[in-house]
Amino acid sequence: MSKPRIFYLTLLSALWIAPVAALVAPDQAPLAPEFTHHNDAEWINSKALTLSALRGQVVLLDIWTFECWNCYRSFPWLRATEAKFGATGLRVIGVHSPEFEREKVRDSIVAKVAEFELHHPVMIDTDFSYWHALGNRYWPGYYLIDKRGRVRAAYAGETHADDAQARAIERDIEELLAEQL
Repeated sequence: MSKPRIFYLTLLSALWIAPVAALVAPDQAPLAPEFTHHNDAEWINSKALTLSALRGQVVLLDIWTFECWNCYRSFPWLRATEAKFGATGLRVIGVHSPEFEREKVRDSIVAKVAEFELHHPVMIDTDFSYWHALGNRYWPGYYLIDKRGRVRAAYAGETHADDAQARAIERDIEELLAEQL
């Protein structure tokens, strides 16, 4: 198993038990894997993006699937966080990695993105290539990527406004936004 994957699994395992108290130091954080889907048809609300083009911004990745209750119950917090920090440099990118075969239908994903009022870009990861590149194991999974493209924190599980995990993620976002390149 590669070193970055071990990092992610170790970090996510620790986070499943308790939220991280502080961000991983930049020199200890691995580069985020580049997006694995490059065709515009594999994206919703955007043309295909690259993480390298997002350098200079803080990115919050949201790994989700539309039949996951924990995922869609977290969307009110996610939308509020995007609204709160979007003007100061946060980019939210969704990654739809389906659990069930019926969740792989693009038209169904597009309908759910509209229903859940998600206006940020969403990459359709039906082959789980990005899921595997991250070493992800959870729905929802959240990854904070700093302005240099490094994964500085990861979280797993349902998140609501003002719960402990939301406060930790928002604190980390503020710290990453304040960092200089």
